[in-house]
Amino acid sequence: MAKSKVLVVGGTGYIGKRIVKASLAQGHITYVLQRREMGLDIDKIQMLLSFKKQGARLIQGSFSDHQSLVDAVKQVDVVICTMSGVHFRSHNILLQLKLVDAIKEAGNIKRFIPSEFGTDPSRMGHALEPGRVTFDEKMRVRRAIEDAKIPFTYVTANCFAGYFAANLSQMETLLPPRDKVTIYGDGNVKVVYMDEDDVALYTIKTIDDPRTLNKTLNIRPPENILSQRELVEKWEKLIGKELQKISFSQEDFLASMKGLDFAGQVGVGHFYHFFYEGCLTNFEIGEEGEEASELYPDVKYTRMDEYLKIYL
Repeated sequence: MAKSKVLVVGGTGYIGKRIVKASLAQGHITYVLQRREMGLDIDKIQMLLSFKKQGARLIQGSFSDHQSLVDAVKQVDVVICTMSGVHFRSHNILLQLKLVDAIKEAGNIKRFIPSEFGTDPSRMGHALEPGRVTFDEKMRVRRAIEDAKIPFTYVTANCFAGYFAANLSQMETLLPPRDKVTIYGDGNVKVVYMDEDDVALYTIKTIDDPRTLNKTLNIRPPENILSQRELVEKWEKLIGKELQKISFSQEDFLASMKGLDFAGQVGVGHFYHFFYEGCLTNFEIGEEGEEASELYPDVKYTRMDEYLKIYL
């Protein structure tokens, strides 16, 4: 069977650039949407040109030009959207509704992977304000996809290592502490830390796989299901030093939301659900989902002790 042709929307972003790389590496003809709105953003332009040198095809389009999106979609079999959904960068989740409209009109797409890649929004109906907006908007996109009867795969990738593992899950830095570390509650709630390149590879593996059609791919490999304390211990072993641990109670953590800006409040809410409630691991994967490392045992996913070595 011929490999599907892929269009990546948001290809210059944090996860998008990895999706482009993985798609090319897996032998897919890979298109990247070159949005007219880029203007003078030289970094994005140069990244697109680097993709072109690697074999990707650039295709022009704009979210303010419906026909341009339809025309782009008609060139491929699969659309993967990786537009940002985090408030401290840019937050564009609902722009995907325009992409859904284009896919519906084009009528040729055999798989659409919308921009999720974090927590399963279908399990977050109870989420705290204001952070729940992320999950509510992702569910709105899901409903549009399903109402349009577009074939889909939803990818939940849990905690990106660059944001959650490298810093031992500290909120105000992306580098690992070397003296003291804040521990959320008792630090024993299990979360899932994932190397972003592995997320991209697992995602590309799904697109021609009938087992993931109209299902959720949960990227939850067993050796990366760790508590915060277990992650800290891996770092301590690498540096040969025990860190001072400062416990942050649930009550004090939630109280810390007061006075923060909107993005900060969203972040606190999400951290609460991950590290106090355990929303990433407190459920069994049912018939509506598949677990990535079980489907694709050939992927040698990065363990977190190996991931942390680069930060020594």
